[in-house]
Amino acid sequence: MQDGFNKLFESSIICTLFTYNLEDLDKQTEMLSTEMSKTLIGIKPAWAMQEEAFNSNMPYIDNKINKQHTFDRSSMATVFPFISSDIGHKNGIPLGFNRQTGLPILYDNFSNELNNYNMVVFGKSGAGKSVAIKTLTARSSVLMGIESLALDAEGEYGVVAEALGGVNVVISPNSKTIINLFDIEPELVKDEITGKERAVLNVENKVEDVTQALVTMARGSTRSSEVNELTKQIIAESVSEEYDAYGITNDVNSIYIKRNEHAIEDSYLGRQKKTMPTIGSWYKRILTKAKQNDNPDYRFHYSYLVKVMRQYVREYDGQMAYFDGQSTFDLLDDMPFINLDISQLEERFARPLAQQILLSWVWEKYVKKNSEDKTKAAKKRVLVDEAWMLLPYPEAVDFLNTMARRARKRNVSLAVISQKFQDFYERQEVQVVLTSSDTKLFLAQDKSEIEYIKEVFKLSDGEAEFLTTCTRGEGLLKVGDDTAIISINPTKKEFEFIETNLNELAKK
Repeated sequence: MQDGFNKLFESSIICTLFTYNLEDLDKQTEMLSTEMSKTLIGIKPAWAMQEEAFNSNMPYIDNKINKQHTFDRSSMATVFPFISSDIGHKNGIPLGFNRQTGLPILYDNFSNELNNYNMVVFGKSGAGKSVAIKTLTARSSVLMGIESLALDAEGEYGVVAEALGGVNVVISPNSKTIINLFDIEPELVKDEITGKERAVLNVENKVEDVTQALVTMARGSTRSSEVNELTKQIIAESVSEEYDAYGITNDVNSIYIKRNEHAIEDSYLGRQKKTMPTIGSWYKRILTKAKQNDNPDYRFHYSYLVKVMRQYVREYDGQMAYFDGQSTFDLLDDMPFINLDISQLEERFARPLAQQILLSWVWEKYVKKNSEDKTKAAKKRVLVDEAWMLLPYPEAVDFLNTMARRARKRNVSLAVISQKFQDFYERQEVQVVLTSSDTKLFLAQDKSEIEYIKEVFKLSDGEAEFLTTCTRGEGLLKVGDDTAIISINPTKKEFEFIETNLNELAKK
């Protein structure tokens, strides 16, 4: 109180209950008393001083009762219906301060009070999205042991990975890192009868994931309309044949080989794992099938795939062949932060494509390995930065939606960060990401975007106006049904690896 962080208020709270007859008045009085007692609020009738109480409740600012109760700032805030003083959780990380009460907001991304663990962050450029997410990630890693993985579209999270003792992986045309789209992993599921966990291999789902990525690649940056259901069928059949050719079936043991056969090391079960199909081996299959094809309906589609997909094959020196080959990097267990940096790829098509392929790969290598048993599963977070890049590509959006729905089952939080909410608003197919996210953080918004956010999330006029005028690091935090004005202020030490402003970095 001496420092001004808290204050005391002497207050009288007077309410007038009005009806047209005594019977209704008795009934309504009893109902009011019952409802208030449910929330541990005691009320007193103004017996023998009804006139003074009635006049005190008129807009004359004249309190004739003078029965006062002492409140501090946070308890006083609960009196007003448009303020929620207890937003957040009893345990968690200090994410920021509630600007209306001055109290810290504790946030637990994996609280049982939440319907799901996903979150979305929207804000215009310079609003502080990266700072907010880095603060959340760093504090949750140190204080709660939450592991994070970022798909870094702008090259901003590498310094965070280093500060937290994680790894930074750069994927570019010149890097030697290869991520194989065809990698498949066993997953642990609970047996419906015994309740025990067992390892299974779902080849059908993997074929669909790989097919969707290859369809996006075939459409290219122009999103060619030449790619239709026949093209997709050819791709899907060829992908399925690739796994068959390598002897990979729904049997978990089929991805492991006997001793003395060519293999790569797999740390998951301590066994040697087969080499996987690749984009290059799949392309050779397409070439062979194109020569053997005698169906005129398929001739154009084979010809199209042969021409377009060549650029993704390393053997032909394709300019986008960085996903062709056996994976040279494996995701590490118990790693506090893994950053996959794709900022050096071409922005218009290569980065969205990389985001889609990496999402599929992360699902196999990072998410599916997490146990369905919450007592055994690690708490993990997957960050998709600049998610608006994915939206023009239907297959990428479909996979993002699927991941949003299925992440909670694996004790994983999907965090989607973007600056273009209008793109999410105008595409009905991406609404699942919004509805599957119990936590929403809105930072400063452009005036052209605010009407869409106001409509979708039912913001008041005051909240909408605040989002167009608030400063960097300020915004609205919605956790479930509760809303608060939050101010996120990293410490001086945190700013050493959180700061993204180039001018501030230049000063340092």
